[in-house]
Order: sequence, then C-alpha cells, then structure tokens
Amino acid sequence: MSTQTMTRRVGPYALLVPSLVILAIAMGYPLVRQVVMSFQEYGRAQQFGQPAPFVGLDNYVDLFTDAQMWAVVGRSLAFCAVNVAVTMLLGIAIALLLRRVSRGPRLTLQIAMLLAWAMPVIAAMTSWQWLFDTRYGVINWTLVKLGFESFDGHNWLTNPWSFYFVATVIVVWMSVPFVMFTVYAALTQVSEDALEAGELDGASPWQRFRHIVYPTIRPVLTITLLLQVVWDLRVFAQIYYLQGVGGTPSKTHLLGTYIYTLGIGQSDYGMASALAMFVLVLTLVLTAGYVRALLRESR
Repeated sequence: MSTQTMTRRVGPYALLVPSLVILAIAMGYPLVRQVVMSFQEYGRAQQFGQPAPFVGLDNYVDLFTDAQMWAVVGRSLAFCAVNVAVTMLLGIAIALLLRRVSRGPRLTLQIAMLLAWAMPVIAAMTSWQWLFDTRYGVINWTLVKLGFESFDGHNWLTNPWSFYFVATVIVVWMSVPFVMFTVYAALTQVSEDALEAGELDGASPWQRFRHIVYPTIRPVLTITLLLQVVWDLRVFAQIYYLQGVGGTPSKTHLLGTYIYTLGIGQSDYGMASALAMFVLVLTLVLTAGYVRALLRESR
C-alpha cells in the first residue's frame, strides 16, 4: 500500500483525534467522577479534604426506596410527555402555516419566534413572573375583566397543578421556535411537484401530509423529538425560578431541581450523583427507540 493511499485512509480519522481528546476531557472525566461519587458518601466534609468512604450500592438502595424520588420521577415523566407533545404539535403546525402565508406575515412570525428563542432565560422568566403576578399580573387582570372574579389576587404558584401549567406555558413558549425553524427548514426539501401531483390526483391535505410531507421530514422530526425529550426531562431553570418566587419545592420538584437540592442544598453529593446516573439511564431508555429508528434511516 502506497504512502499516499495510507494517508487518504488514515487522514480523516487523524483529523478527528483533537476533537475526540477534547470530548474525552470535557465529558469523560466529569462522567467518570460522577460514577465514582455515586458509590461514595460524599458530603460537606469531603469538600474540605476528608476522604470519601466507599459505601457500595447504599446510595442507590436509599434512592430506589425513597417514595419522594419516585414521585419526582413520575412528575418529571408526565411533565416531559405533555411539554414534548404540545411543543412538537405547535412547532409543526406553525411551520406548516409559514408555507401557506405571504412573505410579510411569514417574516413577522419568524422574527417574533427568533426573538422569543433568543431571549435570555432569566429575562424571559422575569417577564412571565410579572404576567402571572398575584396582584399586578396581566393574566389575572384580564381574567377578572372577562368575568372570572375568582382570579382576583389568584396565586398561580401555590397549587402544584397551576404551577405546572405556568411552567408548561413558559417551557413550550421557549421551545416552539426551535421546532418551528427546524421543521420549516425540512419542509423546504419537500417536492412541490409531488404535492401538486397529489392534489391533482384528489389527495386531501391530510393525505398529502401523511404520504408526501411526513416521509420527507421524518428524519428531522425524529432528531427534533429526541432533543425535546432530553431537554424537557432535564428542565431546571424554569422550575427553579418559579419555586423561588412562590412555588412549594417539595410539591413541585422535577428531576433537575431535585438533584440540585440533594447536591447543593443538602450537600449529599453521593446521593445526587446516584440520581444523576439514574436520570442518564432513564434518558437513554426513553430515547433508545428514536436513536435506533434514526440509525436505520441513515443506512
């Protein structure tokens, strides 16, 4: 084998080495450290240099026998399912709408979505806090003006159900632009000739979407759905902020805030690491089917 042929075969893989090294350092070490900590009793004393005793599977046993942990898991799965479904449906619907409206409304909607997507989380949360404020919130004021007097001074964050409603509105509002832009980009690859042919053959809008549009954008939808499941299962900032301005943490914890409470709040980093490993495995289980489908389509 000539040197030139060897270079052509090995060269592309050699170019990947720097990126792989950076990934191994940036992601591999924290993951290994977290695995090790999940088998240790690691608290505040260990942060100041005390040796961390090895406790085997005790953290996992305590975790899996904790009723509160399973309640948090159930809430997180339900919250994830609702948010993913609503986000995907709205994102796809708006992307389809963009294909049918004229240039002016399309640009206006795209700019509005881009601004919502680009807004920093804390700035957005501050605006939503004002909208749902108990005394001066626009939402309460509007509902009272519409005749719903019971919403005068209503606190949306004390009740877990209304707390999750507010959180869902905020998370969906922040997530829809990504889905919309991604699906809209995929829709540009749909053949106009095929759509016109289907329409001439008498296919309904739903039939054209099902048999022409959907097969074309399915790989993009799979990736988008996969990302939304990962993001919504591990949501943290929105829940943590709402808890800080009126929510009851013990009744509104999701996996992200519960891990934070165990680690930062209670300095039980061993238990927090065990729960983080459980979340990692849970994420892999929930997304395994989508990953397999994506790999099959890429062959």
